Amino acid sequence: MDEPAPRGPSDGGIDGLEIREATIADLAAVARVDAAAGRPTHVEGLRAAVLDPDRLVVVARAGDVVVGWAKTHLFGRSDGVAPAGHYLGGVTVHPAWRRRGVGTALTAVRLDWLGPVTDRVHYTVNARNTASIALHRRWGFQEVARAPSFHRVRFAGGVGLLLTSRTSARHVDDAGRTPVPGG
Repeated sequence: MDEPAPRGPSDGGIDGLEIREATIADLAAVARVDAAAGRPTHVEGLRAAVLDPDRLVVVARAGDVVVGWAKTHLFGRSDGVAPAGHYLGGVTVHPAWRRRGVGTALTAVRLDWLGPVTDRVHYTVNARNTASIALHRRWGFQEVARAPSFHRVRFAGGVGLLLTSRTSARHVDDAGRTPVPGG
């Protein structure tokens, strides 16, 4: 289970991909995805996020294998130029499943969940992470600030970006479709 094999068409759609809210029982699978991606898992912080009704943690499953996960944060206070409010947390996709639509599906589900509770969503990212920045531009995220840290997150290379979008801003692709899980 350390190396889940990709399934589904290579055009970005994944047959059988399920995005659902994470449970405590998913923590070990999330840790495996993080390990495969070369990232540490902060299990206690993740456990707290799963149990917090003001946050959302989601997993992407292909069959009975977790192939990605993502979360939201709610900051009650501003931190310099970073406002209080709802933030998209990181997205981690198993390396064997990248560039297949999993990150898009995880982001769409979180934005759909946040839509009824806030009119703006924020997102911080390392300025070097061009793939993540491109992914989030689909939903109208625009850069509003650069800094070495936002809300206690320090960025490798010293530059992080703060991006913001209205929850009503939905990407429409060239075919007139909005992103949906698995698409």
